[in-house]
Amino acid sequence: MRRFVIRYLLPGAACGMPVLAALLILAVLPPEARRLYFRRVEESPIDWLILTLGSLLFVIQIVLVAWAMRWREMGFDERLDPWLSHLAQAAEWFPLLGLIGTVAAILQTFSNITPGVTPQEIIRSYAPAITATGSGLIMAFINILPTWMVILARDCVRCLAGQPYPEKNLS
Repeated sequence: MRRFVIRYLLPGAACGMPVLAALLILAVLPPEARRLYFRRVEESPIDWLILTLGSLLFVIQIVLVAWAMRWREMGFDERLDPWLSHLAQAAEWFPLLGLIGTVAAILQTFSNITPGVTPQEIIRSYAPAITATGSGLIMAFINILPTWMVILARDCVRCLAGQPYPEKNLS
């Protein structure tokens, strides 16, 4: 049973947890906010860019996590660790891309304000500008999870395998 947990269950959990976290984020958003977000994303090139790059990065990391979590005779093959670390650091760019999209949408909103526009119309036209920030934050969050799961799952596997706590880990 311990062998099954070490070789299959914990590595599978390390790959599955970030995917479940991404789905959980989507599920807990209020339905009206989720509908507004998806309507805005349909017509927002910056959201498409953020979501496409973030999803691609996420899929690559999940594949690397699956490889990095394979137990060998004496431990893990840690040659992929620098790649996982660099890809997790790339997630830091998504909130910045989101802010660029938000600022651009706010500028567009303010450029369309004419005399006689009510505050309600300004707020209604301003609301979609926030989706780019949301996209950037969501992609940043889900893209830091895979590396964290490798660290956590490897420590669990090493503990179950009776190995001492590692001196070197992902940074």
